[in-house]
Amino acid sequence: MEGESRARFLRRFLGMDRDIAGVLLVLAIAQLFGWGTLGLPAIAGNDIAADLHIALPMVFAGTSTLYVTMGLCAPLLAEAFRRLGARRVMMAGTVISALGFVTLACAHEAVLYFVAWTILGAAGSATLSTAAYIMLNEVAGRNAKGAIGALMLVTGLSSSIFWPTTAFLSHLVGWRGTALIYAAAMAFVCLPLYAFALPRRSIARVKASSASDDAAAPPAAAKATFVLVVAALALNAFVSFGFSAILVELLKAQGLSAAQAVGFGSTLGIVQVSARGIDFLGGGRWDGITTGLVAGALLPVAMLILIAGGGAIWAIAAFILIYGLGSGALAVARATIPLVFYDQAAFAKASSHIALPLNLISAAAPPILAALLTRFGSNAVLELALACSIGALAMLFVLGRRRRTIGIAAAS
Repeated sequence: MEGESRARFLRRFLGMDRDIAGVLLVLAIAQLFGWGTLGLPAIAGNDIAADLHIALPMVFAGTSTLYVTMGLCAPLLAEAFRRLGARRVMMAGTVISALGFVTLACAHEAVLYFVAWTILGAAGSATLSTAAYIMLNEVAGRNAKGAIGALMLVTGLSSSIFWPTTAFLSHLVGWRGTALIYAAAMAFVCLPLYAFALPRRSIARVKASSASDDAAAPPAAAKATFVLVVAALALNAFVSFGFSAILVELLKAQGLSAAQAVGFGSTLGIVQVSARGIDFLGGGRWDGITTGLVAGALLPVAMLILIAGGGAIWAIAAFILIYGLGSGALAVARATIPLVFYDQAAFAKASSHIALPLNLISAAAPPILAALLTRFGSNAVLELALACSIGALAMLFVLGRRRRTIGIAAAS
């Protein structure tokens, strides 16, 4: 009876059965390690810069290299995900990730340092968020939204868990030793999880699943719809990833002291994770487009409040709350909107191709917004973010109408 009650709870409130919950647990652990270990420069940046005799911005450019490489490699893996399945691709990517951390530990000059981040970027395209979403889509099909939301809820805590871990290890064994420990974690924690705890995908199952999903799915999304999806997600990602990098400096430009800016900025992550939790609990009642429309409408409101507030504490607090709720839920929408338009067979290809512009945006947004903030001030940044948010919201409205059109066509 207790087992049945637990299963009913999972189905009713989380929208997943035990098999999906098991896959979700494995992916949550592996994604925590995958994203958390990449935060090494954020904690040990000064030590790395001193050892390699490079400037601190060059150290953080390694992360930009990671995102660019992930974006460029993602479309190349679309066919591998389709033919081999996410499990095998993720296993291979984990081996490459371990190699990347070993290379990082061996770096004594800038060239090998950036080679290491290039390797880690290639590995990330095969193991991190997009790969995990493809895996969940393989086991849950078009019902993967709740599981993806749950995964994002957990992985949002990666920095909270791994930043203190990295600080402790760096103090104990240095940043090179920490990189070697993380290489071992890839090889002896993540790889066994992928190899032995994820379901194997047989060719027969793939064909049967694809045929079944094709029968129930709407017609394939048109190319114009794909462009709209990419443009809407990219505009929102530009704001979200850019603000995540410059938020403290933006708040200081609004008149806060350094301590106040850090204090307000540190609450943003809590609000964003809370928004993901709210979306997760209601994930069975609305799709990615609805989440995107509601969350996307909050961003322009937040920007207008901060512009009109003139640095007032109430305006900054309101901005953090409203922007945090919107950007937190939009992170879920970016991952789940493709589920609205693509069936199980097409999801891997679509997600891999969408990852290219999103990762390039992730790399480009921080320096662009930082330069704008430095040269023209905080209002220029907020006005650009406002324009991007309104543009993305308009595209989501169009996608909402196309969603209904596709649904009518499928029914008829």
